[in-house]
Amino acid sequence: MNGSTVSIDHVSKHFGDFHALDDINFTIKQGEFFSLLGPSGCGKTTLLRIIAGFEFPDEGTVLFDDQNIISLPANKRQSNTVFQSYALFPHLSVYENVAFPLRLKKIPKQEIDEKVKQYLHLVQLEQHMYKKPNQLSGGQRQRVAIARALINEPKVLLLDEPLSALDAKLRSNLLVDLDALHDKIGITFIYVTHDQSEALAVSDRIAVMNQGHVLQVGTPFEIYESPATQFVAQFIGETNLFESTVVNCEPYTSPKGEKEFMVTLNTPALGMQAQLTGETAATREEDKNILVTDYEETKPGQKIAFTVRPEKIRITTEEPNINGRKDINVFKGVVEEPIYTGFQSKFYVRLENGSIVKVFKQHVNYLDDGPEIAWKDTVYISWAAEDGYIVEDINK
Repeated sequence: MNGSTVSIDHVSKHFGDFHALDDINFTIKQGEFFSLLGPSGCGKTTLLRIIAGFEFPDEGTVLFDDQNIISLPANKRQSNTVFQSYALFPHLSVYENVAFPLRLKKIPKQEIDEKVKQYLHLVQLEQHMYKKPNQLSGGQRQRVAIARALINEPKVLLLDEPLSALDAKLRSNLLVDLDALHDKIGITFIYVTHDQSEALAVSDRIAVMNQGHVLQVGTPFEIYESPATQFVAQFIGETNLFESTVVNCEPYTSPKGEKEFMVTLNTPALGMQAQLTGETAATREEDKNILVTDYEETKPGQKIAFTVRPEKIRITTEEPNINGRKDINVFKGVVEEPIYTGFQSKFYVRLENGSIVKVFKQHVNYLDDGPEIAWKDTVYISWAAEDGYIVEDINK
């Protein structure tokens, strides 16, 4: 089985005055596990239904391998859909549910038997083939739905929030199974979800959507580490996001030898109280700004937003010794709320000017974890300029 390249070419869709999709334009590569990610009402399911043939766009086209398939009905497209609700026939066995598409095509009985058993083996359900859907768990029912969709050997498998009805642990396990299944069969998967952790875990690439627009298309690493907009930065994982004004921008060579720019930011939300330690413990006037690196040059006076992820911030009970480095941002604050989650602790730190910064501390080794940080402790938080990221120009 080989997947198809799917091209979304300037697709728009309106429902009355509501713009569900506004000039959507991107290409999904052959055999890719591609996710449409965004909050409820962003247009991701509408786009999936247009690809499937259940809706038709007001403008634009959808192409499978350069063939325009908009005029084709759903049953004539080389795609099948797996729904959130499973859509199984309750009166039929697992075997008959999976066999149903082949019986419609009047495939010979022996070929049906061979293929049903092949696909039930693929989803690890051969021992349950004679059970009815109500005798299966939610995860097993979803695997039946996936087997039934795959038995037609589509070039594109469309998955409309297929795991959202399952509990968290089962959802996590089935997600791993789904990723492994994709690796085995090699067709194009288009996966709709509002859960950013699911999308990051399994996708080759992700399209982040909001209010009918695609804000960014990229790999999970690109989406998380280099968000294109404030919305993407806040929607994907947790972050600290601040609006700032560029004070200075000058060429800079990173510790890895990369040519970048060191940007100095005036950040009112942080009160410009960054401190340096080492040779001088006093805060110097020229150091009362935030430092962040960027690959693009910015101009003094430019309004931007920058983000720093909580796990990139170090939290200590003692003032950090930065050995004279001038690319480290350091703040003093008080722990407003510590939250223990097992593998890590989350801290909400109130800085001296009243702003709250989120910090995540990973629990790597119990014996080497340092002193326990508790509620109302005075702490220092610090991060390198390279760990901040400018996400967008506010003036755009």
